Amino acid sequence: MEKNAKIYIAGHRGLVGSAIVRVLAEQGYTNVMGRTHSELDLTRQPDVDAFFSKEKPDYAILAAAKVGGIHANNTYPAEFIYSNLQIQNNIIDACYRHGVKKLLFLGSSCIYPKFAHQPMSESELLNGKLEPTNEPYAIAKIAGIVMCQSYNRQYGTNFISAMPTNLYGPGDNYHPENSHVIPALIRRFHEAKKNNVKEVVIWGTGSPLREFLFSDDCARACLFLMERYDVRGDSTGGEIVNIGSGSEISIRDLAKTVGEVVGFRGDIIFDVTKPDGTPRKLLDVAKLHKMGWRHTVELREGLATAYHDFEAAHVSG
Repeated sequence: MEKNAKIYIAGHRGLVGSAIVRVLAEQGYTNVMGRTHSELDLTRQPDVDAFFSKEKPDYAILAAAKVGGIHANNTYPAEFIYSNLQIQNNIIDACYRHGVKKLLFLGSSCIYPKFAHQPMSESELLNGKLEPTNEPYAIAKIAGIVMCQSYNRQYGTNFISAMPTNLYGPGDNYHPENSHVIPALIRRFHEAKKNNVKEVVIWGTGSPLREFLFSDDCARACLFLMERYDVRGDSTGGEIVNIGSGSEISIRDLAKTVGEVVGFRGDIIFDVTKPDGTPRKLLDVAKLHKMGWRHTVELREGLATAYHDFEAAHVSG
């Protein structure tokens, strides 16, 4: 990508989008743009079309999505599938019709089957049933992948799809019910420490294994792919690429580590009556490693940065 090219980041204020904006600035890109939800409702096709017609971005990264943890996915399944389908349909089609040179569509590791072979390679897609707790979200993301591939095959576009693992970092969502596991744990442990609560209860058994990647590492991987991965001329429409750390940790050990970073000294209790979700989710990142990219921020370092961000954004005094 040219350093002065107009680059549109959909979801530029979110966890991934804000990290991409930071990394692009660090790398010398000078014409990065975004729109807030109040400025542009991505679920409204006429509004998205008018935006692309007026602004004519050269490149686009689709990081906008309705996201959440197990509770949010279980509570709002209709919203998760509807909103995500609308957002990606509108942006992918607009990128084609308005001549965007390259689009990066960001999916999720939840696109893979619940009992996929571990670690999960890109070839595991559609090889089994999905995890029920996030199926609507996963199906929307799968549709986005296939849509990019279909436009590539029919129209010769250069739309690439990347599947990040579980992400965390500055700008995360710390909602007490609708956040993902790391920001939820950070908030719970911080509030327990502040209020001198002696124990924190965590959903599930603590046995599931999860992989985590710092958001700025994910952003660097996205820029790496935008600069080096090209799917034009691929008769399949282009393969997806996993983005991850290649390492995993149990929820039990994760909770202990987050508690230590936050400074919580009480007990951690696991409520085994609550769902665990998928037993294991580790991405096979061999393809990305072969291209020449690896993560640089390890978990404890990233957690410390995330906690400082939480304190700055959500803790007064």
